[in-house]
Amino acid sequence: MVNKEEEEDCRQPSSCYSPSSSTPLAELETVRSLEIVESSSLSPVWLLVIFCIINLLNYMDRGAIASNGVNGNTKSCNDKGKCNPATGIQGHFNLSNFEDGVLSSSFMVGLLIASPIFASLAKSFSPFRLIGVGLTVWTIAVLGCGSSFAFWFIVLCRMFVGVGEASFISLAAPFIDDNAPPKQKAAWLGVFYMCIPSGVALGYVYGGYVGKHFSWRYAFWGEAVLMAPFALLGFLMKPVPLKGFPSTDSIKTVRTIEVTAFEDSETLKNNKGNEIEHDQFEVSIETYKSSYANAIWKSFTRFAKDMKVLCKEKVFVVNVLGYVSYNFVIGAYSYWGPKAGYNIYKMKNADMIFGVVTIICGIVGTLSGGFILDQVSATIPNAFKLLSGATFLGAIFCFTAFTLKSLYGFIALFALGELLVFATQAPVNYVCLHCVKPSLRPLSMAISTVAIHIFGDVPSSPLVGIVQDHINSWRKTTLILTSVLFLAAAIWFIGIFINSVDRSNEEGENPMRQQQSTPNSINIL
Repeated sequence: MVNKEEEEDCRQPSSCYSPSSSTPLAELETVRSLEIVESSSLSPVWLLVIFCIINLLNYMDRGAIASNGVNGNTKSCNDKGKCNPATGIQGHFNLSNFEDGVLSSSFMVGLLIASPIFASLAKSFSPFRLIGVGLTVWTIAVLGCGSSFAFWFIVLCRMFVGVGEASFISLAAPFIDDNAPPKQKAAWLGVFYMCIPSGVALGYVYGGYVGKHFSWRYAFWGEAVLMAPFALLGFLMKPVPLKGFPSTDSIKTVRTIEVTAFEDSETLKNNKGNEIEHDQFEVSIETYKSSYANAIWKSFTRFAKDMKVLCKEKVFVVNVLGYVSYNFVIGAYSYWGPKAGYNIYKMKNADMIFGVVTIICGIVGTLSGGFILDQVSATIPNAFKLLSGATFLGAIFCFTAFTLKSLYGFIALFALGELLVFATQAPVNYVCLHCVKPSLRPLSMAISTVAIHIFGDVPSSPLVGIVQDHINSWRKTTLILTSVLFLAAAIWFIGIFINSVDRSNEEGENPMRQQQSTPNSINIL
């Protein structure tokens, strides 16, 4: 029999449905998606739109600082004594190419350190609120970049820009994967990751225009103004739940139970002091206090266990190794591309040309990659086939492009190469999300981000600067750099033959169930 209270509760589908272990995975996925939509004031489409705009602004900042208008050049003179004045950040602080590369890599330091931290905090705090915190840090740090008075200060600010972006990078993709229609998950990821090349390209154009007509400082101040409303949105909007993690209400309920249990102990002591032994009560107090002392240790051990699971997952390891090689090239392209194009082909408007080519190829390539993966059936082996094939063909076109002396020939082949290379964005992140269980997705994205940067574009920017300083030929430098794409294609090709399992529908952690199974214990979330 169902009592009146249960009948009232069942007016809300998500509150009266409790799936059992025998529930089919497809039906369970539908119910979870229904719960997410009902508990949030954001529709899935609006959530995707907002996350895409934030991602666009994040990467617009990266493109802007690499543009000739913002990055600039040091003062140089030719054999005839004609000198070009110092411009942008490099000219203002009189930086060498190596120091200029360090400026790019300093951003990654904050991103690498903060990404695993935000991924771990998502198990104790609302992931949506963590994104709000990160975007606030990002906005303040970008304001600091525009107000920098010394090289060391702008390097410090770039580190905090990376800290701010870390929360978004590790948590946004799992939200999108949760809310996307089952047969369009790769396509939705493609739309989201389309904002990476689009943002970088937009940054080239934006930075070039603002730096030329105003000052490189105004480019950073403008970015902060654009991001501020979204940072505020992370605190004002109702938190969106994430599959595999307790909702905000669940965390509050557990904490309420803990506080109530402690208060009941106080009441028993006051009203029935003669019935409770003094030493027993002191033991309960010590247990409560020690739980705080053990909270940090438990967080470290939980992180270590999760990392052990990730490192044992061969699919994840191979996917990330290929992604590292790929990002080594793409990171250096995005930072040095306009400057290399300007010097090799004497492009007067290198920022605009690279910006237009990147934004068109980025949009078409990234969307095509996600769409094709959905059409051929989104599975991990199919994702690896698309990754290896597209990267190999893209490497051939890009390598050939830099051997040509014709500007128009270079643009045509390089555009085809970028079109193919950007088709990897949705598949590579699809593998990261689906080779682990739901509760490990933020950590999977975070560690993937850490790896591709610490071994990819963090060393590549200064290394390319060192190579260029020694051989003094941008054409040879770009050819050496592009050859690394063939290594990425080879690694992803290996992934096709690895036995893989899609774990995205496996049950995640359920802190509430653990709490109910041990009602006398005291847990600190």
